[in-house]
Amino acid sequence: MIRKSIYTYSLLLLILAGCDTKEKIESKEIAAKVTVSLTDYVNPLMGTDSSFDLSNGNTYPAIATPWAMNFWTPMTSKMGDGWTYKYDENKIRGIKQTHQPSPWINDYAAFSLMAITGDLKYKEDERASWFSHKAETVKPHHYKTYLADYDIVAEVSPTERAAHFKFTFPEAEQSYIMLDAFFKGSMVKIIPEERKIIGYCRNNSGGVPDNFHNYFVAEFDKDFEVNHTWGDNWTLIENSKENEGEHVGAIIGFKTKKGEVVHVKVASSFISPEQAQLNLDREIGDDTFDNTFKKAKDAWEKELGRIKVEGENLDHLKTFYSCLYRVLLFPRKFYEFNEKNEIVHYSPYNGEVLPGYMFTDNGFWDTFRAVFPFFNMMYPELNGHIMEGLANTYKESGWLPEWASPGHRDCMVGSNSAPIIADAFLKGVKGIDTDILFEAVMKNATTSQGRPLSNGNVIHSVGREGVEYYNELGYVPYDVKINENAARTLEYAYADFTIAKMAEKMGKQDIAEKFYKRSQNYKNLFDPSTKLMRGKNESGSFQTPFNPLKWGDAFTEGNSLHYTWSVFHDIEGLIQLMGGKEEFEKQLDHVFTMPPDFDNSYYGFTIHEIREMQIVNMGNYAHGNQPIQHMIYLYNYANATHKTQQKIREVLTKLYSATPDGYCGDEDNGQTSAWYVFSALGYYPVTPGVNQYVIGSPLFKKATITLENGNTFEINASNNSDQNVYIQSASLNGKTYDKSYLSFETIQEGGKLDFVMRNTPNKYWANTDEAVPYSLSKE
Repeated sequence: MIRKSIYTYSLLLLILAGCDTKEKIESKEIAAKVTVSLTDYVNPLMGTDSSFDLSNGNTYPAIATPWAMNFWTPMTSKMGDGWTYKYDENKIRGIKQTHQPSPWINDYAAFSLMAITGDLKYKEDERASWFSHKAETVKPHHYKTYLADYDIVAEVSPTERAAHFKFTFPEAEQSYIMLDAFFKGSMVKIIPEERKIIGYCRNNSGGVPDNFHNYFVAEFDKDFEVNHTWGDNWTLIENSKENEGEHVGAIIGFKTKKGEVVHVKVASSFISPEQAQLNLDREIGDDTFDNTFKKAKDAWEKELGRIKVEGENLDHLKTFYSCLYRVLLFPRKFYEFNEKNEIVHYSPYNGEVLPGYMFTDNGFWDTFRAVFPFFNMMYPELNGHIMEGLANTYKESGWLPEWASPGHRDCMVGSNSAPIIADAFLKGVKGIDTDILFEAVMKNATTSQGRPLSNGNVIHSVGREGVEYYNELGYVPYDVKINENAARTLEYAYADFTIAKMAEKMGKQDIAEKFYKRSQNYKNLFDPSTKLMRGKNESGSFQTPFNPLKWGDAFTEGNSLHYTWSVFHDIEGLIQLMGGKEEFEKQLDHVFTMPPDFDNSYYGFTIHEIREMQIVNMGNYAHGNQPIQHMIYLYNYANATHKTQQKIREVLTKLYSATPDGYCGDEDNGQTSAWYVFSALGYYPVTPGVNQYVIGSPLFKKATITLENGNTFEINASNNSDQNVYIQSASLNGKTYDKSYLSFETIQEGGKLDFVMRNTPNKYWANTDEAVPYSLSKE
């Protein structure tokens, strides 16, 4: 069992060291009962050792419940810095409510709490306290740190829309807790007779209506002896109870005894101050800190326990559950429950309070690849709610989102809402408003970018830039001043395939045929002379000069060597273009065997994605960014499954670890983590919109997946080890299995998949034309 961790066996060895036989037996029975919670395997600091120049994840420790409306995180950096917590920094300025999905998108609706003693210091640089990771506890459900300058222990445990703080003070004549409501518009009001601070914050980086507010309420369990506020330019206003301006904050103070604990219960709402109070009363109410702690931990144990993996390597267990934790954070719930317990949301698109679900903080360019396929496998009910939220987004703004935080944001290319919606529909997710979502998908696929919202504002993050060229010529030209044109063409073509699949199932055959045809547009960019994808001019000639190592330009955060493989739906068609399976395999090999050379001239400097490729010693394979993450699985389509197995295991064990530098690039809303979770189980969704997963090399000796329908799917890999990475043979429910893919239905029906692993490849396993995964060209 997974719960018998290495710690358990270490304890057992210590117990047995000085015991006689009878005592050894009794001690062994005791040790076998010692369990480790799955949250103990999770390290929320994984990926936090990052910077603008080099991403080891670009994460922060998210103290939250799964998919919560609010997260909480310690701040080591200044207000507004997208890298809010840097592992190598050594001072904390506060613990803030955060909604940040990425440092590149930055935060919104943030405010923070901080406790100090002694002379009053409230400016963020001055109040910051030294801390150490040696005196820091970081779990998904609990953050605790020692503020050394003030001899204070600060703790927080979350709910979905609230949080419970616990500050343990020393003996002090002057102890303070301050609430920083941040810049870009804020208000605070201290109500001493109710031991309460209320107010709002409005900080954001775009994507919000004019009436956007995050209303907060903080309740204390100790009387205030001092109350101050500060106004703009950090101007202290003593003995004041209310302030409003560009950047304001509140300070309350009191005397404390040694070891005295002060609790603060905090909640917020995007709807109203009254709703914030309702969220607090409903989610914490009279609960103690221990109650809140336990409820948050139980929420994580429930979700993490849906997949139980077993093996002797403790590092692999920690990395798996740390990645699974990241997959279960985004998109965040952007809805609340009103006084009638009805689901309502403040619309980040039109500013109204409306019924129904809403989710946000997601970039579909990243997450269509594995995060949403994971939800369809494990959380179809949740994904049904997300689909309702997408329908609401369309109704409220006239468009589907491609990047939302909290409303439409102009970031990344493509038309990737289509595969997310189509895959959910094709996988049978219930509660989908099929007609409205298909209407939305069609509008997005046939309209150029730069479209007006219902309020008249123009946005550039929806529709398809260059769609007129794409529909007429079959590609977005290189020389018409549309950046990243080849990437757009390839992503549009795949999205068209998923639209065709959806239309076909809906009985819209004419539309299906049109979009199946358009999904072949990837062929228009294939250059036979280089056997690579290449930008093409409006005249039909290929761009020149052509450097396959040039990042950006015709591609998005990658080069031709990365994007050539972005034909998710028709790998067989790509194989044919390259001249057959042998040549296809050579082209795959070449990416790994060549040096990590690059051309950064499009950007004018070496972007972090390039640097992350360069330093991991895997040639031009850039796992730290999303476009190439499916590539290793493509060996299966050429019946070279042993190469998939070897390289998948190399990435799993070399490029991931549950440490602050544990990712090899941006984590990105769970996508890079979802790659790990799927791949560690032994398979990956190369083509969302198709009912298949492509088999790799399972990392664990046993994995048990508990599905939402009540069935369990068990994966066993006998003889699995760091050396035994190759599949010798496989059986499914007791019958020989010789395909390099699994079907969605096979997993959902439950059953048992058994692999026999060896340290030498079996090149004959899954080595027939019938054994390879789906391609459109084979239909």
